[in-house]
Amino acid sequence: MADNTDDIAEEISFQSFDDDCRLLDNMLNDVLQREVGSPFMEKLEKIRVLAQSACNMRQAGIEEMAELVEKQLASQLSEMTLEEALTLARAFSHYLTLTGIAETHHRVRKGRNVAYLSKSCDDTFNQLLQSGVSPDELYNTVCKQVVEIVLTAHPTQINRRTLQYKHIRIAHLLDLNDRPDLSFEDREMVIEDLVREITSIWQTDELRREKPTPVDEARAGLNIVEQSLWKAVPHYLRRVSNALKKHTGKPLPLTCTPIKFGSWMGGDRDGNPNVTAKVTKDVTLLSKWMVIDLYFREVDNLRFELSMNRCSDNLLRLAHEILEEEALSEDHHENRNQSMDRSQFKHHGQQAPFPTQLPAKAHLPSCAENDESQYPRLDIPGKEYGPLNHEDGDISSSSTTFKSDNNNSCASSSLDNLSASQMPTNLRSSQLHIQRKFYADSQTGRSSFQKLLEPKLPQLPGIAPYRVVLGNVKDKLLKSRRRLELLLEDSPCDYDPSSYYETTDQLLDPLLLCYESLHSCGSGVLADGRLADLIRRVATFGMVLMKLDLRQESGRHAETLDAITKYLDMGTYSEWDEEKKLDFLTRELKGKRPLVPPSIEVPPDVREVLDTFRVAAELGSDSLGAYVISMASSASDVLAVELLQKDARLTVSGELGRACPGGTLRVVPLFETVKDLRGAGSVIRQLLSIDWYRQHIIKNHNGHQEVMVGYSDSGKDAGRFTAAWELYKAQEDVVAACNEYGIKVTLFHGRGGSIGRGGGPTYMAIQSQPPGSVMGTLRSTEQGEMVQNKFGLPQIAVRQLEIYTTAVLLATLRPPVSPREQKWRNVMEDISKISCQYYRSVVYENPEFLAYFHEATPEAELGFLNIGSRPTRRKSSKGIGHLRAIPWVFAWTQTRFVLPAWLGIGAGLKGACEEGYTEELQAMYKEWPFFQCTLDLLEMVLGKADIPIAKHYDEVLVSEQRKELGRELREELKTTEKFVLIVSGHEKLQENNRSLRRLIENRLPFLNPMNMLQVEILKRLRRDDDNHKIRDALLITINGIAAGMRNTG
Repeated sequence: MADNTDDIAEEISFQSFDDDCRLLDNMLNDVLQREVGSPFMEKLEKIRVLAQSACNMRQAGIEEMAELVEKQLASQLSEMTLEEALTLARAFSHYLTLTGIAETHHRVRKGRNVAYLSKSCDDTFNQLLQSGVSPDELYNTVCKQVVEIVLTAHPTQINRRTLQYKHIRIAHLLDLNDRPDLSFEDREMVIEDLVREITSIWQTDELRREKPTPVDEARAGLNIVEQSLWKAVPHYLRRVSNALKKHTGKPLPLTCTPIKFGSWMGGDRDGNPNVTAKVTKDVTLLSKWMVIDLYFREVDNLRFELSMNRCSDNLLRLAHEILEEEALSEDHHENRNQSMDRSQFKHHGQQAPFPTQLPAKAHLPSCAENDESQYPRLDIPGKEYGPLNHEDGDISSSSTTFKSDNNNSCASSSLDNLSASQMPTNLRSSQLHIQRKFYADSQTGRSSFQKLLEPKLPQLPGIAPYRVVLGNVKDKLLKSRRRLELLLEDSPCDYDPSSYYETTDQLLDPLLLCYESLHSCGSGVLADGRLADLIRRVATFGMVLMKLDLRQESGRHAETLDAITKYLDMGTYSEWDEEKKLDFLTRELKGKRPLVPPSIEVPPDVREVLDTFRVAAELGSDSLGAYVISMASSASDVLAVELLQKDARLTVSGELGRACPGGTLRVVPLFETVKDLRGAGSVIRQLLSIDWYRQHIIKNHNGHQEVMVGYSDSGKDAGRFTAAWELYKAQEDVVAACNEYGIKVTLFHGRGGSIGRGGGPTYMAIQSQPPGSVMGTLRSTEQGEMVQNKFGLPQIAVRQLEIYTTAVLLATLRPPVSPREQKWRNVMEDISKISCQYYRSVVYENPEFLAYFHEATPEAELGFLNIGSRPTRRKSSKGIGHLRAIPWVFAWTQTRFVLPAWLGIGAGLKGACEEGYTEELQAMYKEWPFFQCTLDLLEMVLGKADIPIAKHYDEVLVSEQRKELGRELREELKTTEKFVLIVSGHEKLQENNRSLRRLIENRLPFLNPMNMLQVEILKRLRRDDDNHKIRDALLITINGIAAGMRNTG
């Protein structure tokens, strides 16, 4: 688990954790002894002992002796052969990963064993009632709360998905090993399974050999839902409901969902040319397909469970209607189906192939228990993606299994071993024909077997109405799934709309009827089990699993309007002033005709923008979430998107001859740079002053304006402290602007994973927002490795969802305090000004800094990691300005200097203290949550920074003329540490977070030599940059350091 998640600050007992670490370390030692032999293991142990000795000396304050030991360690590493260096990097990387798994498991165990968990719903509801909130107010606020967690594909997840799954299996085994009722033989089996998993990990390539596609990234996000959130959501909602019932006397309404999920995976095209309109459409269909498949499995289990006959009159009536309809349908089609079956037998000569799929849960450890459906997961369909178990850019050797609607399977074609891009058009067509033939084959004999397995109505001893109704639900889900498969293949689909599900309400209706029937017959205990869980899943995930946001940069919309206005001989849109743009846009928005002529010829980039709006019109708000405008800076940026959206919807509805499905997408400006953040409130005021726009918000979006604020680019632009203060003020101003016009506001926080990009513990972040900015609604991104860290295991996911709920509830009913007096704001302005000036003087104005950055960090080599589908730069420029925030933070995290998170803050605090504001700053730290949060996060970062390690990078890799810059920056880091301690009143860093300090110290004997090894490998690679084996060794050290730091970018 990453160090900036919420439970890290809570004190934990380390005995069980130490036991798990020893167990895993000993197992890895045994595996390595077998795999690489004793001579190498002796070298590895010498290096570890030297590293441990140096760490102990530094912690004891024996700096000179520690430096001598570290020089000896560096010397031994430099004498290693390339093969030895590669093996050592792999070994230490796995040690650090296994330690991380043990840390995560320990928090799961702690949460399970603690009777009263802080920040839980039970704890927070009680706290609010004690503070004077009435039970009714508490109940209504929880029921109306709307929090959306948006999963993004930002390239910071460094582990291959294959390895992530293996790590999860190890966590499951550690959990099993904790069981006190295990017999000696069972525990031995657990140990054997752990050894097998660790052996498998060692023998697996750690590196992605190809970049993932946007569809690969989307599939990873969908897998998080199946792997964890599918179980976690009903568990979390039960916790909320039980706590509400305990404290208010009323449970959470069954279809009420305080938290939902969104996604950017397959929709975020900002600077990523690989995300096209077709990708967006396909990912949306895949998401719909997957949620229907998940519902199908749940309904099948539920159908088996609800075998009782007693039911309400309404349910019985519906069951009889279904049976009568099925009887009529069967009579109508029986003769024709039998004829077709005989024809297929005659034509093909054999029955459908025997099923070839693995049994359910084959991916779990052999001794692990599970309560999953017996029905294995269907492979995701789609002709464009070749073998659908294509993962991490590698083509799997296993075949794809195609399934029929009655859950039979048949063997796949050998053509599945080709990707779509490798396959000629005629072969792709042939493959599709073969798939359809297999599908037809799988139906052979179906009717005969159905008659044997499911006797007709007169032979039944009695009607099982729940099974009849759920059987009909299952049939419609099968049709819905098949329909999406046809749409993915661009095949015609003429299904009767009444035979499949398209909306959430259509699926909820029969489930709610079953629920009400059970309660009316005194079987509430059955209704509130698996059925209630399914209803809550449907209410949470709907018919699309996660609504997909679209994101594009504002300049691309201006280019599109340029092409249109030039074509219409109206001039060049981008050259107009803001007033002329708004006049033009407002006039067109009020009109009823399309603006873009069907015959318009435009460049490919412009065509892609227009195609995206067309797909958005075809899918509508039932499938998509918001349209986010990155780098937004003016009201015209928002109206431009509204116009392009309106134009596409007019065109599509004209072609369909009916209204577009769903409503218009919410258009969300994203303010990212400091300049744009300062102008955010003015932009919103200007927008809401336009009658058309204000009425549009009221009519189409329930009087709700959504505004996104970006943490990454603002931090890279002006430094972390200035960015934090400008974000705080921008939120205040946006809230004030919306209040002036009587419009509700939802703030969308674009937080990164690392603290340098706005990351940090969720609870702390929400509790430090400006008062009034969290009024029961919140959207927030979860990016890269944080998705797996926070939601990869069901137990961890439940805890995170609960923390989101309680933090937003507290911020709504008991908002955090504002700055006590204007003087505090003035002090913040002074610190921010000095901090920003210092930061920019180093990063943007020092002519040596860019070269120093390239020499002292592995930034140039990060691109070989293949961890994301998008380029690392928005434009081809080599400057810091066009470098994305992720590689900027990632590179400095690798060297343990973590410069983006602290640079400039020490200068600002020092300046304020020298002006006599020391006592004022100490009071601000104690009384103002925002200021306290800012400094606590900084203290967490400083606890991970390591000056001797950063110095080692400079000494070996940086040219002589730039070493002075490195020395100055290291002195600035010391200054920052000094003044943070003065303001916080702590004697040493992380004094208020001893658990984190202990965890970091536990990693150092493996992390420090990994950094030294990376320096040595970088030195060799820069002399021989075409050596792929050296490059692999470097990439493995990057993986290992990321595991040790618990952060990437």
